[in-house]
Amino acid sequence: MDETQRVDEIGAKASRGLRWSLLGNFVTRTGNFAMGLVLARVLATEDFGTFAVALAATQIVMHFKDVGIQAATIHWRGRIEDMAPTATVLTFVVTTGVYGVFWVFAPAFARLSGNEEATGVVRLLTSIILIEAFTAVRAAYLLRTFRQDRLTLAIMIGFVANASVAITLAFAGAGAYAFAWGQVTASLVTGVLVFIWGWLPVKVGLNREIAGKLLRFGLPSAAGFGLEAVLMNSSYVVVGNVLGTEQLGYYLLAFNVSSWVPGIIGTALRYVSLPSFSRLSEDPAALSEGVRRSVPIMVAFVLPPALVLAVLAHPLITFLYGARWDSSAGVLRWLAVLMVVRMLISFLAVDILTGLGATKTTVWLNLVWAAVLLPSLVVGAHADGTRGAAVAHALVAVVVAVPMAVYILRRVGVRLGPVLPDLVRPAVAAVVAGAVMFALERLTSSGPALVQLVVAGGPGMVIFGLIVVPGGTLKKLVTRSA
Repeated sequence: MDETQRVDEIGAKASRGLRWSLLGNFVTRTGNFAMGLVLARVLATEDFGTFAVALAATQIVMHFKDVGIQAATIHWRGRIEDMAPTATVLTFVVTTGVYGVFWVFAPAFARLSGNEEATGVVRLLTSIILIEAFTAVRAAYLLRTFRQDRLTLAIMIGFVANASVAITLAFAGAGAYAFAWGQVTASLVTGVLVFIWGWLPVKVGLNREIAGKLLRFGLPSAAGFGLEAVLMNSSYVVVGNVLGTEQLGYYLLAFNVSSWVPGIIGTALRYVSLPSFSRLSEDPAALSEGVRRSVPIMVAFVLPPALVLAVLAHPLITFLYGARWDSSAGVLRWLAVLMVVRMLISFLAVDILTGLGATKTTVWLNLVWAAVLLPSLVVGAHADGTRGAAVAHALVAVVVAVPMAVYILRRVGVRLGPVLPDLVRPAVAAVVAGAVMFALERLTSSGPALVQLVVAGGPGMVIFGLIVVPGGTLKKLVTRSA
């Protein structure tokens, strides 16, 4: 089987898994968005800020919870049944230890974030890693075998439980705890379903040779993903510490909006990209072909929403959340830039490196990124508040992270030259569509927010599509639809 056939075979499985993952993410993210609209009108800004502290803590411990055993399971060369008992024991022991350490550290983390009242919420929300300790290997098994349909259904059912609990508790006056209890309930429901649907023999054991292989792959992977979590959540801590809980609430809202695309497309992509690149990495030529196909598609998908978030930030925030949240719009413009970089690096480059087994390089990538970002966030927040923090996030991503990722990929043998010609159309389309949207938004700036979104956003998206999609492909699509 040549590299093209191998890419096509794995691509077919990945495409089916991606469709299911996208469907699930779209449904749950749309539901989360609707739930956020309700909660934004019920809860105070301070409640959002308190939850942001707990969310930052949870995102960090989530990446350290199993020392990369889940990623190692996806990448495992051999029978999954042989390594599952050892992987399960390692995951449970490490996760319990991580939670115990963070339970003790929670008050200090809350104080560091400028909100001591968040301690209880932090302890509650981070407890979801204990639930996932029982299901990590089975979830990895579902991903490894491209059975994303079952994992997606489990997540969707868990979201229904989340919404029911969170909204009920919010109206009952539970404040930030409404968010936390909803998330814990969702994790429990999803975990039970994954444990059943991702069935593997229930065995406990510890094979030293297998454990060594898992940890040699998993520890650097966990460190890399953990640093990635620090990168994406450190701004919550800095903004809360420098500017206070209320300003953190505005920042959280903007960051959540900028995370829609990474949440819907990026998370879905990770469900299939890790197993896909792991299989493709067995043949260097097939891997290079897979990269050549993947990068332009990713760019074409991520640029349109980035343009909307950057150019139409004010009408978008006003229409969705009301005029009182308009302070988030100036933050959102810059976080749209960060979103593009996150998609290309955190959800593509890192997955390629992990699929290759080059997990140590992800540590260096995120370590350099974090080392530059943290002081930049402090300077930005002091200089220009929440917008300054967002500007720092975006600039460091473009100036530091992108060149570093390109350098590392080339060092491990990934050919990026063949990708460049296919990036011309998306780049031109972004410039033209962005200019059109900016001009139309200025012309309608005195009108209602919805009118600005439709009048400016609609033509911009059409223009982008017309430029990006080749004429022959566009003609085929029109002919089929007719």
